[in-house]
Amino acid sequence: MVALNEKVVLEVKRLSKKFDSSDVLKSVDFTLEEGETLAIIGSSGSGKTTLLRCLNFLERPDAGYISVRGNALFDSEDHNVSKKDIRQNRLHFGLVFQSFNLFPQYTALKNVVLAPELLAKERKDYKANKKSVIEEIRNDGLKLLEQVGLSERRDYYPHQLSGGQQQRVAIARALALKPDILCFDEPTSALDPELTGEVLKVIRSLAATKKSMVIVTHEMQFARDVADKILFMDDGAVIEYGKPEDVFDNPSSDRMKKFLERYNSI
Repeated sequence: MVALNEKVVLEVKRLSKKFDSSDVLKSVDFTLEEGETLAIIGSSGSGKTTLLRCLNFLERPDAGYISVRGNALFDSEDHNVSKKDIRQNRLHFGLVFQSFNLFPQYTALKNVVLAPELLAKERKDYKANKKSVIEEIRNDGLKLLEQVGLSERRDYYPHQLSGGQQQRVAIARALALKPDILCFDEPTSALDPELTGEVLKVIRSLAATKKSMVIVTHEMQFARDVADKILFMDDGAVIEYGKPEDVFDNPSSDRMKKFLERYNSI
């Protein structure tokens, strides 16, 4: 299957998810073009994190369709999806969690290179070229740590790093698998304002390089400044979807207007 628009890197149609009898996602639709940043905003419990988890196949949607670069990764009408397929599908997405989720027993560098090293073992040429493959992965890891400003902390363990530094290691780790789309689940929610700034600076730099990203965030000014598109969710549904200036300055729904009023009052 070929995408109608070659610029579209991610397409989501009618994505729905229930937990027990509660509709957490209600027929969500959106697209992401190559190099775009999409910010997903909304109140707690609006379905933002569940949407991100469905994209990363940490949750299985009940209905809908997900494609990356025109290739269908999930179609609820096709029930023949194996565990191997799910593992492969996840490689299209890099996910940065709220709480870092680094391995405490490994250094910053090892956290970054661990997944690529494990995947490399599945390569047919791995045994014959193990030394050069591992060296290449290590060099890539060092470059990523340099990119997020942590070259000098490569041999530090997570407990020796600040929260902002840990989150930057998590970003480097997500980038290490060269995903088509980088996803963030409220990446600054566990950080104080000073550390928030250093993480947002890294994300801004990624947006400047036109890395395709989906960011769940409560940082409204950041979303306005960095995102190419804004998706506002409420009660599991997409209420507003468009350019930042349209969504923030000229909202068409009462729900968005009330959300902005609450945010501005805070």
